[in-house]
Amino acid sequence: MRPTSLAIALAGHMLVLSSLRASFDPVMRALFIADAHFGKDAVFRARGIPVPAGSTADNLRRIDSLIAQFEPAMLVFLGDLLHARESLSTLTLDALHAWRARHPSLRVVLVEGNHDRHAGALPSTLDVESVREPWRLGPWALCHHPRAIEHAYVLAGHVHPVYRIATRTDSVRVPCFRFGSDCGVLPAFGSFTGGARETGRIAGERVFLVVQEKVIELKG
Repeated sequence: MRPTSLAIALAGHMLVLSSLRASFDPVMRALFIADAHFGKDAVFRARGIPVPAGSTADNLRRIDSLIAQFEPAMLVFLGDLLHARESLSTLTLDALHAWRARHPSLRVVLVEGNHDRHAGALPSTLDVESVREPWRLGPWALCHHPRAIEHAYVLAGHVHPVYRIATRTDSVRVPCFRFGSDCGVLPAFGSFTGGARETGRIAGERVFLVVQEKVIELKG
């Protein structure tokens, strides 16, 4: 099944939600990704936990698919591009440099997250602008940590939102987008990331589930 997307109106503006766990502003031509956590598998291996490699390659493959679909002028990471200092391994950096060479004209901005500060600065050769939150872009205040900001709608990450779908005999946790009255949270993009928040919907909140390559609004 091919990934799909869903366009929604949010605070009077259009935002396209992708089942690849990213969002796109067609007016600003900006692609938003939260919590990629590049190099997390390398961190685990460096700390003696035997996990398989491959999450970096999968993350970059999905970003390439998003770029091919939406043709953005700008890619904004909403924090936690890297996982930890060990993420700056030769293997991870070589993959990131090869990806950057495929998209030399794309503006890439990182809104610093807590993991990015622990990991340390990216090499200048990756040509990634690093900014502090909140970073204003058109109608959006782009952050890592969800918060309310006056006269802007916040897009953030950090909490890795998921939603539990249950039957009488079984349940599954799926990534989701959550949009409140003044702040929206994107699902974690990284292949090797878990989900944190799975509480029920807050009053007035819109929840969009990512299920089997589709984005589906939770009704009721």
